[in-house]
Amino acid sequence: MKECHSLRFTGIIPARYASARFPGKPLALIGGMTMIERVYRQASLVLEETWVATDDERIREAVTAFGGKVVMTSPEHRSGTDRCAEAATVVTDGSENNIIINIQGDEPFIRPEQIRTLMDCFTGNEVMIATLIRRVEPDEDLFNPNQPKVIVRKNMDAICFSRSVIPFFRDSPADEWILKHTYYKHIGLYGYRASTLRELTLLPRSPLEKAESLEQMRWIENGYSIRCAVTPWESIGIDTPEDLDRAAKMLQEKLL
Repeated sequence: MKECHSLRFTGIIPARYASARFPGKPLALIGGMTMIERVYRQASLVLEETWVATDDERIREAVTAFGGKVVMTSPEHRSGTDRCAEAATVVTDGSENNIIINIQGDEPFIRPEQIRTLMDCFTGNEVMIATLIRRVEPDEDLFNPNQPKVIVRKNMDAICFSRSVIPFFRDSPADEWILKHTYYKHIGLYGYRASTLRELTLLPRSPLEKAESLEQMRWIENGYSIRCAVTPWESIGIDTPEDLDRAAKMLQEKLL
């Protein structure tokens, strides 16, 4: 575990084999290396201890084969957050100075700089949960509902996440909004104090979470603050075989 100001950081990569759009995704090859190994190696560049949390023996065998650490978890989890929480009870002592970094298993090009930015959020004792956000550029699709937006307080705590565009400029044409305001989209990398992560998994699904299909709204509705840090780096997730083909081509052309 990486120690920083008496904090101990542990990376956990939730990975499951079953997927409606891309079964076996963690074991898909990109440039001759499985996706899960690429994620693991990128995370290990900044984290001294990284674990894969899975419910599948094939993934366990693959991680063990490349020398990674793996912990088996229940097949009943509804989210990666829940899987991380179970794994955290095994690989940490659950105290507040244990920070869990939840790393998406389908982002093989995650940058160590992104993880470091997230880690730096926890220098203040008041931060229980942290995540990354990125500015929406003028040439990007501000209205894409698959890229949730976030508005923040002056201290960079999130006010709200939404698949809709927030804020809404009542008196301006929609194509001018991006020129009038700095919009941020969410990058799905989270850090939590281990004790807080355990609490989050006990919360029932909330109305705003159900409406937006965004689990972080459950946390906000229940009074938890989420500190946001800005990263200049885009998130490159692999959700379909077509995404994998594009990523492999970009890797071959050295665009990543």
